[in-house]
Amino acid sequence: MHIHAYSWLGEKELFDREALRRPPDRPHPPVTAEDEERYRTLLETFRHSELPPLETSLWLLKSPTLIRATFEEPKDAAAWLGRELTEHAPGFLSRQEADTARQARLVTTATDRLTHGTDVSFGFYLGRTSFLSLALVTCTPNHWVPDLPCPLTR
Repeated sequence: MHIHAYSWLGEKELFDREALRRPPDRPHPPVTAEDEERYRTLLETFRHSELPPLETSLWLLKSPTLIRATFEEPKDAAAWLGRELTEHAPGFLSRQEADTARQARLVTTATDRLTHGTDVSFGFYLGRTSFLSLALVTCTPNHWVPDLPCPLTR
């Protein structure tokens, strides 16, 4: 198992558009060539969108270019999370979320969850209209979707 790190910073309004954050449903039979083409187009749009997916594990469907880092050890992945939290903390809308003791607990929790093969995802408001999404996703296999191949091997 290894771990991929993902981050996204953008407008909260865009993040709230849930339809853009979920992969398309496969067409129901009978399936026409037009249905299949539309599905493939929507899937490619989803894969190349930088928006975080609604389900953390579905980052693995996304383009490998969106991977910020890859780690073999949970503690190294959690350290990346800690660095991201430290970098963005001055902009957090909530002072509670910017608290260093709270951030340290998030890093400890992330290490534990990753050690047990579970994905980690956090989100933070930056200012009134911006949102930061940070995710650490276990790969090969992923606990929630073990059949998804690693994006680096597609």
